[in-house]
Amino acid sequence: MEGFQFSLLGPLEVRTEGGPVQLGGPKQRALLALLLVDAGRAVSTDRLIDALWGEDPPRTAPTSLQNFVSQLRKQLGADLLVTKPPGYLLRIDPNQLDVNRAQALLAGARDAPPEERAAKLREAIAMWRGPPMEEFGFEAFAQSEIARLGELRLSLLEERIEADIEAGRAGEVVGELEALVGEQPLRERFREQLMLALYRAGRQAEALEAFQEGRRVLVEELGIDPSPRLQQLHGAILRQEVGLEPARAAPAQDHFDEVVRTILEGRNVPVLGTDVAALTASLAQRFGYPGDGGAASLPRVAQYVAVMKGSGPLYDGLHELLEADLAPTPLHRLFASLPPLLRERGVPHQLLVTTGYDTALERAFEDAGETFDIVSYLAAGRNRGRFCHITPDGTGRLIEEPNTYATELSLERNTVILKLHGQVERTPAREWESFVVTEDDYIDYLAQTDVAAAVPVSLAATLRRSHFLFLGYTMADWNLRVVLHRLWGDQPLSYRSWAVQPEPKPLEREFWRRRDVEVVELGFEEYAETLGRFVAAGT
Repeated sequence: MEGFQFSLLGPLEVRTEGGPVQLGGPKQRALLALLLVDAGRAVSTDRLIDALWGEDPPRTAPTSLQNFVSQLRKQLGADLLVTKPPGYLLRIDPNQLDVNRAQALLAGARDAPPEERAAKLREAIAMWRGPPMEEFGFEAFAQSEIARLGELRLSLLEERIEADIEAGRAGEVVGELEALVGEQPLRERFREQLMLALYRAGRQAEALEAFQEGRRVLVEELGIDPSPRLQQLHGAILRQEVGLEPARAAPAQDHFDEVVRTILEGRNVPVLGTDVAALTASLAQRFGYPGDGGAASLPRVAQYVAVMKGSGPLYDGLHELLEADLAPTPLHRLFASLPPLLRERGVPHQLLVTTGYDTALERAFEDAGETFDIVSYLAAGRNRGRFCHITPDGTGRLIEEPNTYATELSLERNTVILKLHGQVERTPAREWESFVVTEDDYIDYLAQTDVAAAVPVSLAATLRRSHFLFLGYTMADWNLRVVLHRLWGDQPLSYRSWAVQPEPKPLEREFWRRRDVEVVELGFEEYAETLGRFVAAGT
């Protein structure tokens, strides 16, 4: 098994120490590509057949698929390609696939010195032998992965150019950046790097021209102005400031000081998003969603299951996928560590808002020995549109009159986790289990349910007078816009708030700007680690 090396960053290729492995025809190659994209996870036969033959496969498709699998096993070995219900699994070490090696180099380069970082990133970029999955460029099953790998290459280029600028090679990357800006005129980070490289190369006038051209493109294409960050760089160049920082510079100390202050005053509400890509793919695979589950949204897949199979099987499937004890993230652990500090200062406990369905956040508090109340939305049944309250001892009750539900919930006593999209329940009764997950659920959530009025009065008051820290959302998360609209209408937030987003796009920046929310460009784990250090220093 260890002798094989697989490549998707270009034409599909399999090599051993002896040279390339000669694969079979187009469908056998497509089968291997499908298994490589999901290496380490079982891919259902239904999904493989749909990808290989489309929506109207021949009756012989299952037999043909078995034959392709048998041929691949002869070439790769039975220990590598195994049968695992509901389909097949490719069991390889992550380092055997070029995509994983490139991602590992990107991750390993982040904290390295500029010269070392640039070298690692060049090594990763050199793995591209052409367009990723080149021979499948017109196949529906490959589109989402091709797009993801294209985005990965652009991210590698951005990081490598940044390292070159930091290392003093600004003049050397100008030509490359001019070409990249021409290819990606809406990608603001390339334009920012071009402006900075031109300025550091002594070409101030051209740097200012690059900004004006970017403004023209954004206004004509999207009807928006350049991001605040790009405008700030433009102003700094106009003022001929020295020591301009490259794009990857971490948020200033002032940002963390201010966030920590609002946390330790008990006036910061974290709003935690969740990555549902794996859940979407698993649900699509389980129920044979007729399309590429990796590209479809969770509401679309869930709507299909609810209509074709019924809401009961949908909820049962979600329960099985979500009831596992998922490991808390560093952000979950950070917030679970705060209650002792808040009690010591005599300030209220946290109100944490989440659209996640799982219980990873709760587990972090349990591991920390902290009690908490849960207030969860009910999306189905006779109590649809209301919230339920689950106390620390596990007792649940319906919140029938939110405007008077005050003494039952108190941030003076416990942390409260407000689950806006429902939750999985880990008790056999599953009495309060519910999910805002289908397209119909979201339509009800937006058009029929007055979420702001359904939230208990004490929590609604906290929401109105708090700073917000959004973690885990992008512009693609239109469900966040539903939540914001239901709770705050279309007005800017009342208190200064922040959105942590690793690589915001121009449209995402504009979305946050209109809410008067400051965007912080940093990965979530790095942000949690840095914020944790500032919390410790502030205590």
